[in-house]
Amino acid sequence: MKLNRWFLIKGTALVMMMAIMSVVSAEQDIVGVYRQDVNKTVAEVYDDVYTRLEEARFFVVFEPNIGVSLARFSKKWGEQYNQNHLTEIRSMVFCNAWYANQVSNLDPNMLGFCPLHLTLIEREGKTTVLFNRPSVIAQNSPAKALLMKIESEVIAAIKQGL
Repeated sequence: MKLNRWFLIKGTALVMMMAIMSVVSAEQDIVGVYRQDVNKTVAEVYDDVYTRLEEARFFVVFEPNIGVSLARFSKKWGEQYNQNHLTEIRSMVFCNAWYANQVSNLDPNMLGFCPLHLTLIEREGKTTVLFNRPSVIAQNSPAKALLMKIESEVIAAIKQGL
């Protein structure tokens, strides 16, 4: 009986430890978001990422500077403003008309990915690029294979730009 209790306690402890580790891991790696970190500022990488996207025929149609927009509310939000001390938050909204047409032919419900976007955040001189992976949402879509191709091309452009 004591042996069974020992295994139960150890087994429970192991399961709890694995659960805690998976939560910590989930904060680091979000399956639906591609993340690339680089030891450069947003100013140093922005133009190169933009250029690589356009060379891959993903044309940037809008460039919101989210950090500047949020800064306008710093006094109003007080201590709730920028608690992670991000020094830059910028996005690129981009689209490839050919791919948009093909997605609309395969699954109009996936047109929520047109346009696509990525976000660059900077903290302590380091940039993180974030890109929502269309393939994760499109699991049961007839457009899944095409969206996986689009995703891989965008990620390749990001990597080349960094």
